[in-house]
Amino acid sequence: MKKVHFIGIGGIGLSALARYLKQEGYTISGSDIKSTKITTALENEGMCVTIPHHASCVSDQDMVVISAVIKDDNVEVIEARKRGIPVLSRREALLFILKDRRVFSVCGAHGKSTTSAMMASMVEGSVIIGAESKQFNTNMFYANSNNVIFEADESDESFLNSNPYIAVVTNAEPEHMEYYNYDYDRFYGAYRRFLESAKIRVINAEDAFLSTLTQLDAIRLYPSLDIKEIQSVIREGEPYTSFVLKDLGRFEVWGMGEHIALDASLAILASIQEMDVEVAREKLKGYKGIKKRFDILHKSDDFILIDDYGHHPTEIKATLKSALEYAKMMNQTRVTAIWQPHKYSRTIDNLESFIACFEGVDQLILLPVWRAGEKEIFIDFEKEFARYTPLLADKLKRVGTHLEIIKDEQCQMVLDTGLVIGFGAGDITYQLRGIV
Repeated sequence: MKKVHFIGIGGIGLSALARYLKQEGYTISGSDIKSTKITTALENEGMCVTIPHHASCVSDQDMVVISAVIKDDNVEVIEARKRGIPVLSRREALLFILKDRRVFSVCGAHGKSTTSAMMASMVEGSVIIGAESKQFNTNMFYANSNNVIFEADESDESFLNSNPYIAVVTNAEPEHMEYYNYDYDRFYGAYRRFLESAKIRVINAEDAFLSTLTQLDAIRLYPSLDIKEIQSVIREGEPYTSFVLKDLGRFEVWGMGEHIALDASLAILASIQEMDVEVAREKLKGYKGIKKRFDILHKSDDFILIDDYGHHPTEIKATLKSALEYAKMMNQTRVTAIWQPHKYSRTIDNLESFIACFEGVDQLILLPVWRAGEKEIFIDFEKEFARYTPLLADKLKRVGTHLEIIKDEQCQMVLDTGLVIGFGAGDITYQLRGIV
């Protein structure tokens, strides 16, 4: 089997798999609904990418892999089935892609991209993650090794097909519950099966669910006991976190906050199964962060602009705490948060937590919900978030180094001082960068 076609190849997860298989010697083609930075990069790497979807893309491929948003009525799916070509979901494709690999598989509702990228700075092997590592400048780094550092996804149970040698779980907070039909036994059971399928397990033992797995043979991290003397450090305007882990001494990693120390600690405990702790301590310094996670887009004496992928209240709360600390250390007296809610289902399921997670900001700006294919549901954001006196905007406009806040095609506010941080998994990242 040498020809694989990806429908939805522009997605951050599917594009990484496409890149990996191309390096393995496969002929890769793909399609997506519109041209993006990712699809352009894939074309430059020698892949045939068609925009938009078209039945003619499917001809003699051995396999078609589809992203989670692709439905049965997609013209390429219809054509593939007519031709008798197997159509696999990403979850199903993983069995084929990772079956013979020694996989360092990282999952969890929060922190899995960061933890994966941190581990990739220490463990030698190929890297497949759902974000762009600044160390490698890509979401897939290929190495001539049987090791694969893989960011596993619980949203569609695909992590069960990741063939974990070492399984790392940052947390098991309920998320994507619409996929699990709000069946908590099924949701937690999937995590249990994921861990049981691995030879070595590393878990956050203070997570509500993971703490109940007392019979499971695992390397347990108790953050409140095992991570000590956490210190925030600024070097040339860049944030770092220094901490002592168990009896292993002091480590330092790019990023700021207790959640960064937690992610790094899990990555270290997994990595030292492969190497001496001193090697891990030094290699961790190669981690430079990942795009869209506390991604500092602009930094001057008067104005700091940060992009963050956080789209769940737990993530936003933790990152905002770091942003407030960073602002203080950088002598910024005003903090503005811009939030683009991601999916109506997630927003409604977690509304009270979202309302609470913006405490401490001086200004809250709300963008329209990024629907991600869902039907529109009315949410009275002005009423629900009244405690913040939020500004409801239509979009952002990046002009030079500052931001204009647009409502009804008019500029309502210019942000060019203080610290501004944007949260969301939709197109806010491109608005902040001025490329939409």
